[in-house]
Amino acid sequence: MDFERVLEKCGNFGRYQIILLLIFGYTNMMSSMHYFSQTLISFTPNHWCYHEKLANLSYEHINLLYKNLKSPKCTLLDDIVNDTNPVVAKVGECNEWFYEREQGYESITSELNWVCDRAYQSAVGKSFFYVGSVVGTILFGILADKYGRVPAIILTTLSGGLGDFMTAFVNDLPAFIVARFISGLSNDTFFMLMFILVFEYLKPEKRTFGLNIITATFYCAGLMLSPWFAIWVGSWRKYLILVSTPVLLVLVYPLVICESARWLLTQQNYTKAVECLKYVAKINKRKVEESVFDEFVEFYKQKLIEEQKLDANKDTFLGMFSSPRLRKFTIILLVKSVIITMAYDIASRNMEGLGSSPFALFSYSSICYIPGGLTIILFQNVIGRKGMACSSLFVGGLLTAVTGFLIAVLDRQTYALLLAIMVALGRYGAIVAYDAEAQYATEIIPTSVRGRGVSNIHVVGYACSFLNAYVIYLGNFYKPLPSLFISFIMLLGAGLCLALPETHGKKLPESLSEGEVFGLNEDWYYFPCFERKPRNSKHPSNIGNESKT
Repeated sequence: MDFERVLEKCGNFGRYQIILLLIFGYTNMMSSMHYFSQTLISFTPNHWCYHEKLANLSYEHINLLYKNLKSPKCTLLDDIVNDTNPVVAKVGECNEWFYEREQGYESITSELNWVCDRAYQSAVGKSFFYVGSVVGTILFGILADKYGRVPAIILTTLSGGLGDFMTAFVNDLPAFIVARFISGLSNDTFFMLMFILVFEYLKPEKRTFGLNIITATFYCAGLMLSPWFAIWVGSWRKYLILVSTPVLLVLVYPLVICESARWLLTQQNYTKAVECLKYVAKINKRKVEESVFDEFVEFYKQKLIEEQKLDANKDTFLGMFSSPRLRKFTIILLVKSVIITMAYDIASRNMEGLGSSPFALFSYSSICYIPGGLTIILFQNVIGRKGMACSSLFVGGLLTAVTGFLIAVLDRQTYALLLAIMVALGRYGAIVAYDAEAQYATEIIPTSVRGRGVSNIHVVGYACSFLNAYVIYLGNFYKPLPSLFISFIMLLGAGLCLALPETHGKKLPESLSEGEVFGLNEDWYYFPCFERKPRNSKHPSNIGNESKT
């Protein structure tokens, strides 16, 4: 009488699971607005160095003036003979700017003048968000293992809200760095911990569809709405206060959801685990006999005794580097985690200077999360894990390469719609690659070290994400550079996939020794969708029956 069997009796897809999924949807909306908040607060509007003789001109006139002079926007025009045929007498230092604010929205870059030679300050501050995410992943992972999933979810969610709230009151770079670091502590962790909690209480047959649909729908909704929330409130400070307030609802979570029963079993807290399952049964209006829970507790007590006997030969994550094939797989997964995390993040944030409103481009291109989730559901079991991971990276790399080329050769204002479509397609490829990698890596890593392995690979990906802000900053020097960079690394990742084994339809490795020989005789070009199946007419049992229909 293990956990799955008892949960089935208590209800594994009833009212309690619906409540969990709705809370998970709410978590997705908070996660999307939190993760991309620093993108929305730092959009840089069109700007030009201030000159008193330009003060009464329209932005179109000022832009045309600089364009006719072939002068950079960060150049101060110290002497202008007249407005119609201006002449630059000398170039001076720029300390004040005109800003063409979109619908009056005040961003942190325009309020604190983080433009031109000060533009690096925004990139530096935002990079510390990812430093915080590495620390937070480790810290809240430890807290979740020691004190439980629900307390860790509450703490990590509140820390993210606190960081965003603190950011709303900063006025210089050091304060911005500290606030973004605190905000980054919760990056991804409160989403992943809630994902695990829902996963454990949900019927296995409903997990892939339910979790992917909820994520695609609610995460997408949060992304599409957040730019318009920012414009509605009109200021980056008010926007951060707005998105940090909903996290307070996490305080009511303990009143409606219970702790992870699986975690309680690992802590040998059998009484509390039974209480949680009884609560699930109560919400789902199921009656379960007491003998079922007695059998359940006895089963895990016996299992604990058996595990203690085998503990001397326990596998470790470092053991994955001790044998050649498993070491190769591990290194590739680590590199791919860096590639996919960077590509996903940069493709989602690189929205400025493409001829469209960055707010509108960010919002409308976010719709690709829905087809991205559906692609995984519909095709991953058809072309295999390796096929999905490889093809999504390859196609995404080609799309972003084309986008970079178009940015370089086309007038961005004239071809804004085409560039917007290409940006959305690039985001689609990155989203599919990100989702595909999550399951692929989980299946390659042996069961005995899967939890630690997935966590460590995830942390390495986020540890390198602090470079993302600097990659996007390269666009200040040559606009196609960010697109060309992620195109290169995505194509590299597609090539690395070919060195990994296929996992679809196979018995997954449970120990390091099984992981070493997993997919041993498999060719690098093997994909299950191209596997040639024997024709029925050639089978001995069908000889003489070929004319039958």
